[in-house]
Amino acid sequence: MKVVILAGGMGSRISEESRFKPKPMVEIGDKPILWHIMKSYAAYGFDDFIICCGYKGHMIKKYFIHYYMYQSDSVFDLAQRTRDDSVSRAEPWTVTLADTGLRTLTAGRILKIRKYIGDDEEFMLTYGDGVADVNIPELLAYHRSHGKIVTITTTQPAGRFGTIQINKADGTIESFKEKVREDQSWVNAGFMVCNRKIFQYLGDGSDMLENFPFEWMAQEHQMAAYKHKGFWSPMDTMRDRDYLEELWNSGRAPWKVWDDDRKTGNAVPAC
Repeated sequence: MKVVILAGGMGSRISEESRFKPKPMVEIGDKPILWHIMKSYAAYGFDDFIICCGYKGHMIKKYFIHYYMYQSDSVFDLAQRTRDDSVSRAEPWTVTLADTGLRTLTAGRILKIRKYIGDDEEFMLTYGDGVADVNIPELLAYHRSHGKIVTITTTQPAGRFGTIQINKADGTIESFKEKVREDQSWVNAGFMVCNRKIFQYLGDGSDMLENFPFEWMAQEHQMAAYKHKGFWSPMDTMRDRDYLEELWNSGRAPWKVWDDDRKTGNAVPAC
């Protein structure tokens, strides 16, 4: 099954990095966040990727053109003008890099890679700027169990701010409560499974996938939520990037499922 990754946006909220590179190429550790996302899927055997490129897409293409060398111990014999890359740690992935346009909206980007989906009935879909420890096989099994067109992984992000109850009369604080995940709304975490019928809802592609197409499918009861209680984090700001960097460097990155036995998952299907 193919995994489609939306990697064409400009990443304006993390402009400190995205001025120089596309957001999916911003590094966590010494690897682009795009690599981390792909490793998460490949850990479960999903290693056929379609990457929707746009803003500075040439940098993503350059990364994969030289990927084999990046993942190898290279020995240069300058006198003989030879190079030996025989010790390689490159992953056995299939990667399609599709130029989907600089300013194309997300619905349009998916339309432009339709030919690469071929006759497949289903495909995975996610964003190129968020990591999670979603159990992909469980997500797929849940999607197939309900027969909807799209299943979205949803989560309750941890609250960053406490809530304060203030007395209107004298301004004194009546209660103070730290927010916990159960107090938060469910949000779209990406990591979706789509039936090919989704193409019927994309129109001419001149809209954000999350607007009219999703609203239309929701009205027709063709969307389901897969409730994920484990780790998820977007990388919208430098604060997010620094948080993910700290987790990775400390050896506590929850999304690093390819290196241990954490493939049991923490997701609970929606009722």
